[in-house]
Amino acid sequence: MAKLLLVDDEPGVLFTLKELLEERGHATVLARSAAEALTKADGVDAVVTDLSMPGMDGLALLRALHERDESLPIILLTAHGSEKIAVRAIKDGAYDYCTKPFDIDEMAAVVERALETHSLRVENRRLAAEKAIGRRIVGESPAMRRILDAAARIAAKDITVLVRGETGTGKELVASLLHAQSRRADEPLVRFNCAAIPGELAEAELFGHAKGAFTGATAAREGYFAQADGGTLVLDEVGELTASVQAKLLRALQEGEIQPVGSGRVQKVDVRIIACTNRDLAAEVKQGRFREDLYYRLAVVELLVPPLRERREDTSALAREFLRRYAERFGIDGASLAPALLTRLASMDWPGNVRELENTVARLLALSGGGAIGVDALEPGSRTPAPVKAASVSAEASASTANDASDVNAGSDDPEPPNGALSLREQVETFERGVITRALKAAAGNQSEAARRLGTSRVTLIDKIKKYSLQGYGLPS
Repeated sequence: MAKLLLVDDEPGVLFTLKELLEERGHATVLARSAAEALTKADGVDAVVTDLSMPGMDGLALLRALHERDESLPIILLTAHGSEKIAVRAIKDGAYDYCTKPFDIDEMAAVVERALETHSLRVENRRLAAEKAIGRRIVGESPAMRRILDAAARIAAKDITVLVRGETGTGKELVASLLHAQSRRADEPLVRFNCAAIPGELAEAELFGHAKGAFTGATAAREGYFAQADGGTLVLDEVGELTASVQAKLLRALQEGEIQPVGSGRVQKVDVRIIACTNRDLAAEVKQGRFREDLYYRLAVVELLVPPLRERREDTSALAREFLRRYAERFGIDGASLAPALLTRLASMDWPGNVRELENTVARLLALSGGGAIGVDALEPGSRTPAPVKAASVSAEASASTANDASDVNAGSDDPEPPNGALSLREQVETFERGVITRALKAAAGNQSEAARRLGTSRVTLIDKIKKYSLQGYGLPS
């Protein structure tokens, strides 16, 4: 079902179009003027508008809508004698036109062709984005389609973008899309987690430092701005920056130059900034916790990534995609999520959003060992997997698929596994060690980046590195 915006100052025309298109299964939104149409255009798949209306006419509406989304198909309704204007409008980006009084079958055919064209454009845009970032994008809900379309439209414009949303909604994916579809796509994409570094060290991390600038600075170090020169710098959780660092960040944005800590040398940089936050920075400005001038520098365009509870129709597709990824990673064949489990997952609010859903599916799969995973795998009323009451996975099977589980003694904190099999604790630790190792490898040993990928803090990651003796991945021994 498509959503169509119908615009005409004649109620009879609106009624006829509404009946015609809703009869064919589409949803309609009605507007009596172009000004009203602009307030109702979000999330529509096509627009049918009269050419001649009081105030703003159809051509002005066409231009205004295409400033928001140039791929949106717009069909014009014209009176006899206005065909030349309509043809010129097509050259300016209109999809097609129909002459009043229009033929019902002709109008229906034009709308269906327009919708098909729009669908192909959206799909091509998605495929290009997936190729650019090297991963599949899941999101068919209107809310997610809007954010993906908006990201694609502004990616090529070399402007600063503020990506806002709750924790785990996928802000990092939007940032990756913005970079991958920009003119900087072949240059570095560098991420800095503003919440992972203490305030007094954030300046040195961002702008670099000279040798001897502070205790422990035994050599000069290039900062994240310099590393991202020519490319894109993503500032995760930018709302966590201290006031002093905010001031220096503002100067870097205004002047396009940085000064490493302890250095008298000013360095020019060409960096596009994408800032991400789970805070309402406009409210933070009013509370005096964030600089107003920096906020306006960052929020040239602001994108709000919707939480999972506002796009529940994406939950099942996301869960299946996570199952596919982790089944491949764990070497488990034949795993599936039962329809009842998918229904339960879609009914949950997921305060941790997509990241929480991903972690839940990964745990369900790791604890199931394969096969159909039913709703009973979740504790009643919970988002977490139910306690495992059996564990009999051989060391050999743990590398691919799990054997059938056998009962263990209830009440034993650390039961002795039968026949030399790995205990549940050992299985979990083996799994965790592998996940951390892969994250460190993918981040080329950068612990801050690995922690970001894992959705944890750098301190917690360092503790895990010590626990599993992974010092070879960047931690001093």
